[in-house]
Amino acid sequence: MRYLPKSPAERQQMLAEIGAASIDSLFEVIPAEYRLERDLNIPRQQAESEIIDYFRAAGQKNATGYASFLGAGAYRHYRPVIIDSLVQRGEFLTSYTPYQAEITQGTLQAIFEFQTMIAELTGMDVANASMYDGSTGAAEAVRMAMRVTRRDKSVVAATVHPEYREVMATYSQHEGLASAVIGYDAETGRVDLAALAAAITEETAAVLVQSPNFFGIIEDIPAIAELAHAKGALLIVSIAEAVSLGVVRPPVEADIVTMEAQSFGVALSYGGPFCGVIACKEQYLRQMPGRLVGQTVDGSGYRGFVLTLSTREQHIRREKATSNICTNQALVALMATIFLTVYGKEGIRELAEHNLAKADYAAKALSAQSGVKLRFTGAPRFHEFVLSTVESPTLWSQRLLDEKIVGGVDLGRWYPELGNATLWCATELITREQIDTAAKVLAEGLVEA
Repeated sequence: MRYLPKSPAERQQMLAEIGAASIDSLFEVIPAEYRLERDLNIPRQQAESEIIDYFRAAGQKNATGYASFLGAGAYRHYRPVIIDSLVQRGEFLTSYTPYQAEITQGTLQAIFEFQTMIAELTGMDVANASMYDGSTGAAEAVRMAMRVTRRDKSVVAATVHPEYREVMATYSQHEGLASAVIGYDAETGRVDLAALAAAITEETAAVLVQSPNFFGIIEDIPAIAELAHAKGALLIVSIAEAVSLGVVRPPVEADIVTMEAQSFGVALSYGGPFCGVIACKEQYLRQMPGRLVGQTVDGSGYRGFVLTLSTREQHIRREKATSNICTNQALVALMATIFLTVYGKEGIRELAEHNLAKADYAAKALSAQSGVKLRFTGAPRFHEFVLSTVESPTLWSQRLLDEKIVGGVDLGRWYPELGNATLWCATELITREQIDTAAKVLAEGLVEA
């Protein structure tokens, strides 16, 4: 975007056009307590070299070299350097929605390849490439199911990411949509199937579960699908950790799959952007939000790509629109496409197996300490697990930080019934030495209850 400077005369003309006496008068709508009345304390002018030195010195204050056992929907995986080399090319980095197919074939093909690989991974017929993240994907999937079934109630497992459920509540609070939250089995960590069966009625549009769920446990998708379909409801499966599909059977029994693809080469970047996606069975295609790219072949056999389906109000009549989500997520989808292409089928499987092995070793090493217990041992899990400790997490977390280790996520905020419980994650970037150090630190302050 070009910078267009304005002369004092042009500024005065603009103010006169809008009926403002001065630029300061434009800010009078802001309450006085929020206005800065004093002068800014701006240091003297500095040379470019001095500014660079300043930021280098400031950067040294950042905490670096820490091992992180955090997960909970945001996962630290290795990003091949080729990803940034390609996505920073001007053709991709500056592209917007590819409306003009004749000049955006590269972007359209990249989106098409992304959709194809996501469909293969999830076992669905079609996939889109334009959700903000996994949480908006889950909320949009529920609304999609309501349009398909013409029902307005949903049933959601308590083991769906709590922040996903918060986004869903934001979506539904002004629409009068009812949602029932179903608890989990205390032994397995899976959704309570008996309670789920009782909650599903002929008015239920969708059943939403997450697998691996928020505790890292693999849900029994075939059994849940049977319960949902028996009452005419659609089954939505949310996947917060895309790498799990390297070893976990895809939820082919689902009607809609919503996924967070951040693990596929998208940097954590202090919280975003992430990479949401929805995939579904073909019969529900026209109720899918976002965009869909399709391909065709001309008379000479050359492939061409075009924006096939766009179901937002900018493209079609407002009353026919499925969603107002419109941000083009093609750049982060391209990161995932490159990641999947670099790793390939065997590479993704090996990566998932590596994560599985690291988490298994970590779970055994940490839970072997006195005063530490591994929760939810009755069902398979991926690379996250829940630990209960005699000592409060606030006490041992500082000892871990002293060893440059960030421990698990305290679950007390969302699941107070679990007591001193934390969610730990071990990806391929966690080393055996770091796991052993964490186990030693936990053992130092823990005693039998």
